[in-house]
Order: sequence, then C-alpha cells, then structure tokens
Amino acid sequence: MKKLSLTLYSIIIIFFLNNDIFAKEEQISGKANIIDGDTIRINSKKIRLFGIDAPEKKQTCKKPFINFNFLSFQKNYNCGRIASLSLKKKIGNMPIKCISKSRDRYKRYLGVCFLDDLDLNKWMVKNGHAIAYKKYSRKYELQEQYAKENKLGVWQGSFIEPKEWRRIQN
Repeated sequence: MKKLSLTLYSIIIIFFLNNDIFAKEEQISGKANIIDGDTIRINSKKIRLFGIDAPEKKQTCKKPFINFNFLSFQKNYNCGRIASLSLKKKIGNMPIKCISKSRDRYKRYLGVCFLDDLDLNKWMVKNGHAIAYKKYSRKYELQEQYAKENKLGVWQGSFIEPKEWRRIQN
C-alpha cells in the first residue's frame, strides 16, 4: 500500500510539473509597436503572437496578375511587409491587451493579443496575413482554412511557409 501511495504521489507531482495548469498568466497592456506580422512590443516587453506564423519582413510571395483561361502569370510582392502593415493598420493607435502564459527560447512572451474583444492572432490568420503555426497549436486551423478557401492574403497565390523561408535564409 505504501508503494502504491508513493507511486501515485510521484505521478501527480510529475503531472503538475509538466502541465501549464499552474503557469502564471501575465497580462500585458498598452500601445503596441509592431515589429513584424507576428511580433510586437508593448513598453519593454517583446511578445510573439502565439499559434501563428506570419511571413518575415523581407519575405516575398507570389500572386496572380494576369489570368488567361488555364494560364496564370504571377508576380512577386512583399507579403512580409504587408503582414506587418496590416497588423499596424488594424491596431492603429489603440491600446491592446495580451495574455501570456509562457515564453519562447528567445525570452519573448508568447501571447494572444486583443483589440477590445477581437483576437488579433485569429484576425491575422483569418485574413491570410499569417498561417496557423500547427507545430505549437491547432487553435487557428479553421481561420486558416477560411483564408485559404477565400484566397485571402498569402493564399491568393503561392508562398513558402515562414518557418521554411527562415530555414532557407540561414
């Protein structure tokens, strides 16, 4: 019986240590400085928008500019810059609120950010300015599917996923 109790206690301790149940939720509020389509700064705190991956600032994508029946000609455009500008335009000068439960390996806060009640992470994906970062979360898959079906943002043409583009650049 003692052995069972000790094993049970060990399992419970390991469970709680490995889960975010007791992770301290931190709220960061204020005016945002947009770094790129998935990273902002509020005061001195750098926040990576959780669950999404936006094109990098220097990343280009392709979009159709002439269509003839089954032929389509594409041109490059700076989708990374457009992602940043879209987030900046959406937020404007309004204060936002970000909820963070953890940090990434670069010590950035990982957060879901809101403009009033609007989930900005979700908005970026739904409008095609970012993709769902499924490696870390499946939270925004439906928004990605919507953007893809409606050919919004990066989904209007072709692009390299931001994580692949970063890998190629290094």
